[in-house]
Amino acid sequence: MAEMLRRDLRPSAVGQPRRHRPDYLLIILMAILVSVGMIVVYAISPALAATNGTNDNYYIIHQFIAIALGIGMFVLTSRIPLSHWRSMYKVLLIIAAVATVIALLLPVNPNYPAHRWIRLGGFSFQSVELLKFALLIWIAGLLADRMKEGTVGDTKKTLKPLAYMLIAVGFVVAGIQSDLGSTGVILLMMGAMAFVAGLPMKRILVIAAMVVVLLVVTVASTPYRRERLATFLDPSANCLTTGYQVCQALIAVGSGGATGLGLGRSVQAYGYLPEAENDSIFAIYAEKFGFIGVTALIALFLAFFMRIKRIAERAPDNFSRLVVIGILVWLSVQAMVNIGAMLGLLPLKGITLPLISYGGSSVLLVMATLGLVFQVSHYTSFASGSGGDTYEDRRDRRRLRGAYHPSSSSRT
Repeated sequence: MAEMLRRDLRPSAVGQPRRHRPDYLLIILMAILVSVGMIVVYAISPALAATNGTNDNYYIIHQFIAIALGIGMFVLTSRIPLSHWRSMYKVLLIIAAVATVIALLLPVNPNYPAHRWIRLGGFSFQSVELLKFALLIWIAGLLADRMKEGTVGDTKKTLKPLAYMLIAVGFVVAGIQSDLGSTGVILLMMGAMAFVAGLPMKRILVIAAMVVVLLVVTVASTPYRRERLATFLDPSANCLTTGYQVCQALIAVGSGGATGLGLGRSVQAYGYLPEAENDSIFAIYAEKFGFIGVTALIALFLAFFMRIKRIAERAPDNFSRLVVIGILVWLSVQAMVNIGAMLGLLPLKGITLPLISYGGSSVLLVMATLGLVFQVSHYTSFASGSGGDTYEDRRDRRRLRGAYHPSSSSRT
């Protein structure tokens, strides 16, 4: 009997999902990005302290605590099987809904007049980050079930639940919380996952057209959003009012030159550039490290996202593939919007730069999602399209030597 069990655990042909060494390069790239963020936050901490009247080490200590907790979340999500996360989607949605309601009921900070944060003492948590995580698990599970049934394009089973959730998110996040940026991230994440799941393109285009119409109405009916759009079209026209942050960001980027001013020579962090540690941290980075540093950081992000894409392509089942695709869109869209806004290429939105920006809720949930990606990298399917004789296939067989088939409960 023992011999039969050992024989069942031997690796089979290339193309079968199996457990093997995880993608440690993902952790290395994540660690580098986190380290870059820590360096920038540490460098501007004295300037932020002088501007806001806090201790010199206030920001770096809080960021260190957030990263330590984020590492704990990474380990937790990488160890708990995806099947457990999938079965807990209702609990996650309820927790996210409760957090959102609490954020709506709590009084707002005069400096941030929006019901987006849960503040406890010196710490704050943005409820929409937890909502993104809960929706990621729910959407992936829903679409994976429909793919198994062959009913992805079914209006009642697929489109209605997604439409109802999208309406709820739009009403609460975009409407009440005035967070159009996060709403856009959720929408694109949902659309990408539906596309990968096989939702007919005609239906996707119809939904996209409806969303565009709603977006136009939302922007046109809100004065401050119209001002932001006008500022994006001509930032220099309102540098002292609505375009102040964009103009200061462009000054920071431009003053960095080719090699940057250096770590201890930032000017914009001394109260000139709003949200220097959060939404505007890319502009501060550009001021310190210049064009060469910016190029290196963008290349690092591209390598990071390509790694996640590679894991998604080799995911062993539909649910895990959809989860990784959702995470890839979530993080890449936030990075593009943040960087694009600081360069004047996109309208300004209150979106953090993943793993770089200061902030506990962003760091916690981003590292939690990366724990899921790391877990999926344990179980990948190396398919061969040429009979298994290519160099890539031979390398994969060497890499998977001694691997074993995981149980279905750990991969679904």
